[in-house]
Parts: sequence; structure tokens; C-alpha cells
Amino acid sequence: MRAAGVREIGGLVEVFDLPEPDDPGPGEVVIEVETAGVGNWDNIVRTGAWNVGLTPPMALGVEAAGTVVAVGSQVTNLQRGDEVLGHPLPLRHQGCWAERVVVDAGLVVLKPAGVSWETAAAFPVPALTAEQVLSESLKLAENETLLVHGAGSTTGGLIVQLAALRGARVIATAGPSSANRVAQAGAAEVLDYHDDRWPERVRELTSGIGADAALNAVPGGSTATIVTVREGGRMATITGDPPAAERDIRVTNVYVRPDATQLAQLCALLGEGQLTLAVGSVLPLADAATALEDAISGAKGGPVVLQVGPRLTGN
Repeated sequence: MRAAGVREIGGLVEVFDLPEPDDPGPGEVVIEVETAGVGNWDNIVRTGAWNVGLTPPMALGVEAAGTVVAVGSQVTNLQRGDEVLGHPLPLRHQGCWAERVVVDAGLVVLKPAGVSWETAAAFPVPALTAEQVLSESLKLAENETLLVHGAGSTTGGLIVQLAALRGARVIATAGPSSANRVAQAGAAEVLDYHDDRWPERVRELTSGIGADAALNAVPGGSTATIVTVREGGRMATITGDPPAAERDIRVTNVYVRPDATQLAQLCALLGEGQLTLAVGSVLPLADAATALEDAISGAKGGPVVLQVGPRLTGN
């Protein structure tokens, strides 16, 4: 089968042939991949800094959407023909940039009707990250004020949407090109992160007290973000660079983990239109190296997706 990945840790992304997956184990399913998400996290896997359970030669990719084509003997929640999506770590056979993958049946959920394959593939990692930031790390409550630094990013935008749905007041930073989108997502105030005074503006907007909680989604942005948090507040970062705690602020460094229960709840919101996700670009599997470069640079203004299977019409 065709796949895109690396022949050695740190190697260039290539398209090559890999063996077909084995029959699924008792708790597994085989998915024929239609689309696969691409993120900067895939480069972390490529360089060996994130162990997802595989050794080269291996397909990259940790999120996918596709159709169940084989079901293990103990699987009761899925059947052949189901359209699913997920973040199925640890990977069992190959990464998601492959025509077929074997996954733990408990780590994928049904794709909502009406949601495109492209959106389905790009959704799991940023959506789960957003949920785990808000419900676990920050424990955000209704009527609290949340600062989202980097709200123009895919994950930052979903955090804005989820926080607004939960009744929080959201103050966000974004660039001019994404400011309107962030405001439509539910941010009460959107500040231009190019303005060096934006942390002071957050303080002004909170009557000098600071935000109850803050999320940093900008590499290198944690030090500026913590300035905006009130004494005894909470801060999370998803960029791996937590600042030193100060003023009794609880700081959390968040790494996403698979959670099918959370993902199913998030997919329900997506299917109902309460959450939205606009894909930046869709590239064929043959262009996986370019797709990863685009995801790292963020130049496409939204998540990047690989079209792995034959392009389907409709959903």
C-alpha cells in the first residue's frame, strides 16, 4: 500500500510502499483512510522527539478519517462501512498517512453526518487539545475571563469557540488577517499581537486585575502571556515552553492525549454547527513533504490535510 513517511528518524518525507496491515486483533479495526491531518506535531514525530509507537520505515500522521473495512472479534461499537475519525495513539501498524491503518477501536468515533472528510481529518488533535486545556488544565468556569494568545491558530480558534460556548469572556490576540474570524468565533475583544502593549491592554480590559486564566498558543509567547494573568490564576501553554510560575499562578504544559469520549462530544458540537473548522489546504499524498512544510509554516491560514484515498463527492 502507498504511504508517506520516513525511512529513518530525521529523514526526508517520502512516498513509498509498505506492507498491508494484518487482520485486526480482537479490539481493533482496519480503516481505509480517506483523509489525514497534517500538523507541526508530525515533524516532532519525524525527528524522533515524540514516540508514537513505531520505528522506521514508517508512515507519519496521528489523525485520520476514513471507513471501517474490517472489525476485530470483540469490537461492538463499530461495524464495516462506518465512517470514522480519530487520534489513535499509540499507533498499531503504521501512521495515518497510509492507505489503510489498524487502530484501537476504542480510539475512533463516528464522523458526524454532513461534516466533510477534510474537516474530519483535521479536527481530532486540535479539538482534543482545546478540550483538555479548558476542562482539565484551566478548569474554566462560566463568567470567568480567558486570555487566548494566538487565537488565529487552529487550536487557538477552537479554544475561543469552546470557551465562549461555556459562557466565558474571551480576550484574544491575533494578527489583522484573522481578527474578524476570531471575533466571530466568540472573542469579546481581539488585540493585535504585533502591538507590544497587548499584555497591558489585557490588564486594562480586566480593570487592572488580569485574566482568570490564559492559554498560550504562540511559540516563545509564554513569558508575555503570564503577565496578563491575575494573582492566583491559571495558565496553560501548548508550545512546550512554560514560564516559571509567579504570583501563585498555576502553570500547566499541555500535551494532547487520545480520548474517545471527549472526541465524541466535540464531534457532536461540530455536527451541530456549534464548532467550526475551516481547512487551509488539501494536498495529495504524493505531496506529503510539501504539506508538512505548509503545516509548520502556517502559511495556509488553517490546517493542512492529505487526500489519501480517491477523492469522494459530497461528504
